[in-house]
Amino acid sequence: MSEDQVTTTTPPGTTDPLAALRAAARARTEQREAAKAAHHAERARHGRPKRSLDELREIARRGAAELAGSGIGADDEATAEQVVAWAAREFGTSVAVACSMADAVLPHVVAAQIPWVDVLFLDTGYHFAETVGTRDAVEQQLDVTIVDVRPELTVAEQDAAHGKDLFARDPGLCCQMRKVEPLHRTLAGYEVWVTGVRRDEAPTRTRTPLVTFDEKNGLVKINPLAAWSFDDLLAYATRHQVTLNPLLNDGYPSIGCQPCTRRVAPGEDPRAGRWAGLDKTECGLHV
Repeated sequence: MSEDQVTTTTPPGTTDPLAALRAAARARTEQREAAKAAHHAERARHGRPKRSLDELREIARRGAAELAGSGIGADDEATAEQVVAWAAREFGTSVAVACSMADAVLPHVVAAQIPWVDVLFLDTGYHFAETVGTRDAVEQQLDVTIVDVRPELTVAEQDAAHGKDLFARDPGLCCQMRKVEPLHRTLAGYEVWVTGVRRDEAPTRTRTPLVTFDEKNGLVKINPLAAWSFDDLLAYATRHQVTLNPLLNDGYPSIGCQPCTRRVAPGEDPRAGRWAGLDKTECGLHV
């Protein structure tokens, strides 16, 4: 028999050594999908109308007083887990987690107490491949429901309407159309959104509270990780084997859209790589 006639098929009667692993993986996937479907069916049966702005403002006021301790940064501030537990009691399943997919820490923290929570991913069309890969990994590994939030226009349609590379000429307008407006539309269906904003990220974020009312979007906003440092986040990820975007280890401590994000030099502000060279430090989601 010539070399090109040799086959690598498993001989008759021999067990495929990977068959059991494949079957187990399929079973896990089926179990997760069944659990997710059951959760969403239960959620639909017991859903309630969104409460009024005044009611939500009062809940935010009470929550801020209950969780703030002696004040921002005080030792008796509530922990991230305590903030999420409060949100679970107050809002049930009307909770949305905003995640940029720089890491999966925030979805992991929330899903531990609110399984199959909606995780909003702003699919701008400009993400690094690593960010999209992290999004896919989070969907497979955590008990969460990924919701892809997309702009009205595709990148090609935006180029046709506003000219190519709007982000380089008017980054504020680009962020408004591709991030702020899509998120605003989506948040209308929830009573609270959870963000991963941390006080150590930038001077504009040093006074971030654990709980506040978001007047712009008309719902409660909580920031469970506000008091965490970047090292705290990495330690949590290591302890719980949580997915991290590979770019975090490649000089990108803050990850946004690819055209508007660069590596950060040692000693620079963690967000120095966002809109570098432009008079812009925030995309508009948190201001």
